[in-house]
Amino acid sequence: MKRLSDLLSSTDVISFTASADVEVHALNYDSRAVSEGDCFFAVRGTQVDGHDYIERAVEAGAKVVVCEQMPQNANPEVSYVVVADTNVAMAQMASAFYDNPSAQLKLVGVTGTNGKTTVATLLCDLFSAMGYRSGLISTVVYRVGEREIESTHTTPDVIRLNAMLREMVECGCDYCFMEVSSHALVQERVRGLKFRGAIFTNLSHDHLDYHGTFAEYIKAKKRLFDTLGKDAFALTNIDDRNGEVMVQNCRANIKHYSLRQMADFRCKILEMLFDGMLLRMGQHELWVKFLGRFNAYNLLAVYGAALLLGADESEVLQTMSALHSVSGRFEPVRSESGVTAIVDYAHTPDALEKVIATINDIRDGAGQLIVVCGCGGDRDATKRPEMGRIASRESSIAILTSDNPRTESPEAILEQMMQGVEPGSRVLRISDRREAIRTAVMMAQRGDIILVAGKGHETYQIIGREKHHFDDREVLREAFAEVGR
Repeated sequence: MKRLSDLLSSTDVISFTASADVEVHALNYDSRAVSEGDCFFAVRGTQVDGHDYIERAVEAGAKVVVCEQMPQNANPEVSYVVVADTNVAMAQMASAFYDNPSAQLKLVGVTGTNGKTTVATLLCDLFSAMGYRSGLISTVVYRVGEREIESTHTTPDVIRLNAMLREMVECGCDYCFMEVSSHALVQERVRGLKFRGAIFTNLSHDHLDYHGTFAEYIKAKKRLFDTLGKDAFALTNIDDRNGEVMVQNCRANIKHYSLRQMADFRCKILEMLFDGMLLRMGQHELWVKFLGRFNAYNLLAVYGAALLLGADESEVLQTMSALHSVSGRFEPVRSESGVTAIVDYAHTPDALEKVIATINDIRDGAGQLIVVCGCGGDRDATKRPEMGRIASRESSIAILTSDNPRTESPEAILEQMMQGVEPGSRVLRISDRREAIRTAVMMAQRGDIILVAGKGHETYQIIGREKHHFDDREVLREAFAEVGR
């Protein structure tokens, strides 16, 4: 419980009614969750305007309403706080309500198109293995000390985010590693947080359905680096052409990592097999249980960030050699007859191309590569022909199928993917994802590789507005057993 006046100490208020001495029990932006004594934030969303639910929130017991426009029928017993941007005010007040938890641990944000989950998770695993209590906020899971919470968003809403950070502080966490999505940055979900460091992985075609243009997407990602203080570090992939853009006018200690050119942190792939690869990290060699150039970048980012956080280099390298890949990221599922399937979250053209390139490098022309992939519904449609082009061009056989079609027609999505298919390619179109995976297994022979891309760690498929249990790994194992592969 906090006094309203304390919550408003760092918030720009346009106008205010009633008393600043009112006690606030909890913060909420969902009128359905409001209880007696709460503060309700009327947030303008892309589909719903919270101002339409102010009266409902007051009826549920809200004693404070933060809004951008005063309601016509104001309740004299409620304190109304008018601000220019409710999202900004909510972020500032949430930080104050939970006693600014981000300043009480070392918070590191990871942003980019691909690799965010892997880098954040491996940093958490690394520091945990080195004896530090660490928290994680990622697409796959939220970890608060020893407790794991199902992830609902890559970056949760700012109230839940500050609540989790407070819980991390109270359970003794030294660090928190967090994925920071472009949506979260635009929606001010990380406003007011104090970052000890930020990492940029790469930038490629994604989320243009939300941001509109690639320039706006870049601008959204850059926000994380624009807010860093002089006592923070900014670690950026200099091999990505947008790496330098991220740190333009950044006040933090800027460091770069690279596989191709001179940089503060460098790495070279010396050998790659299906069970791992040998890297030269800085001046040292180490064997890791990861595959692919993209994972070499991820591990280099982890290595660089760990050293910038003050960890001992020899301990970092020794611990990194024992780390395992993240769920649904280049995760192998093998049959008894010698067919290898790879499940990966690759759902952008860049990620799909990199995963296929890694598989092709390892198989060295032996056996077929069968690629099963799709595109999500109600998401950026402009990448669909490109996904079809890459899958058809880079594989022996491509099977285009459903991902999470949501409210779109699966066949309409496939039709758009087919527009990019390379002439003369061997392509099948099977909208039922289970049947598509089963077909790939039936077609595969000993020594072949199946890539099932797009959903990775997800254990559901969204059809319409409903979630149905669906796990690519489970379906592969069932298909291997069914067809005797």
